[in-house]
Order: sequence, then C-alpha cells, then structure tokens
Amino acid sequence: MKKGLFLIILIFFNSQINSQEDEWESYIVEKDKGPIAISVNMKYEYARPNYKNLLIVGKHTTKCLKNGYPSEKGLEKMYTFSDSIATIVDRLTKNRLVGILTYQCSGFDIFYVKDTTDLRKTILTQINKNFNDSKTYLEIEGDKKWKYYHESLYPSDDSQEFLMNHELLTGLVYNGDKLTQPRKITHWFYFLRDKKRQKFIDKIRTLDFTIDSLNYKKKRRYPYELQVSRKDSVNPTSILKLTKSLTNFANLLYSEYDGWSAPLVIDTLPKKSD
Repeated sequence: MKKGLFLIILIFFNSQINSQEDEWESYIVEKDKGPIAISVNMKYEYARPNYKNLLIVGKHTTKCLKNGYPSEKGLEKMYTFSDSIATIVDRLTKNRLVGILTYQCSGFDIFYVKDTTDLRKTILTQINKNFNDSKTYLEIEGDKKWKYYHESLYPSDDSQEFLMNHELLTGLVYNGDKLTQPRKITHWFYFLRDKKRQKFIDKIRTLDFTIDSLNYKKKRRYPYELQVSRKDSVNPTSILKLTKSLTNFANLLYSEYDGWSAPLVIDTLPKKSD
C-alpha cells in the first residue's frame, strides 16, 4: 500500500469528520466504468438530527489513477475544496457530513443541513472565485426522510463480514485497482486440533485450493493454522459469496476462517477519457 495516500486519507478524516461517536465505514460498489468508493457515517441509520435538506457538493480532478480514484495530488485538491465548502456550511447552518462518494475522478461530500438560506449563493460564489478550474457539482433539495442516505449511502448489507471484506477491497481501490482481474487469493483457517486440520485439507483440495503452509500458533485459541490459495475474482459480489462459503465450510469442521488477502493489480492500458 502507498503510505502517502493513506496518510492523506487519515488527515482528511481527522479534519473533516471530527464529531464524537462517529461510525464511519467504507465500501465499494461495482459500476461499468469502474468502482465507486463510498464512505458513510453509519450512526445515522437509527439516530439522526431533524435536518430536512440534502446538500451534495462535488469536484472533478484530472489527477486520478487508472481506475478513476483520485491520485495523491488529486486528493489534496479535493480536500482543499472540501475544507472550504465545510467552512461555509458550518458558518451558515447546523449540519452533518454523512457520506463521501468518489467515482471516475470526482469526489462528492454529502451533508444534511437544517437551513438553506443563502447556502447555494454563498457556495457558488466560493466556487466561482476559487475553484473554477474544473467541473463542480452542487445540489440542494428537501429530503426530510433521509431517502438519499438510506438508498444511496447506507450499505444494503451491514454485517461484520461485509465490512471486513470491503475494508480490504477499499484498500485495493485506493491504490488504483479496478477489481476486474482474477488473481491468487490467500485464505487463513485455524483449528483446535491437527486432526481437524488434516480432515479439512482433504476436503478443500477437492475445491481446487492449493495448500500453501501449515503452522502452529501457540498463543491462539485455535493454534493449528492453515493457509490456502486459489485464483478467484475480487469483485465485491464474488468475494462476499466466496468468503461466506468458506466461513460455512470452516464452521462444519469447528474451525475459524480468518480472512483473506490479495495482491494489487493495476491495468497497464491507459485510462480512457470521457
């Protein structure tokens, strides 16, 4: 992973998302042109303020990776834009930043705001004065039931398994992976007894998995480790289906499935311009 990119992401979250008890999660949605990276504050699923207006503000950048996610320089420009807009919104009205979307070299901040008086005019003035070098996006509309939050931001699956899978997928996308190319995926399992591990090995070999290593981890509750691998797709739908199957398979033999890893794959062909 690129340390600099994640450092910028951490700085952004520290500056933009600083209210107490926030529950931010990130996940990926498949689209024809590339992945959408979505970050959402999950806490508003069950407890939300009485802010009835939706505000979406976005900016395009020419500095992006081949999968459409902004490069380090692109992120820096987007965060400068986001900080500027957030300052205006904070000054004019009570608000909540509830989500962030990134798709095809564009980033969007999603707020719910209490009052819209002078909001559009002030934001447009700021954009025209300081951010007229690329395409921008501004939408303000009533949404008293938070329909956009529930239908476009909050994930359809909020299970721990889903979120853990998408933590890994998000890391790949942040570094330029389109998630379209199959690759070797490594999986880890842990067993209470070696006999159970050997039985599991016999069964998983029939599914074309390669046995990569066997280890003993003394400090673990289930100390007998098994590492296996197979070439599979890493698109979100496929990887969730695979990990659910492996989890169920492991449970049948009273073992623990402990997740997966996969190498970063970046297309060598140049990104097509829209």
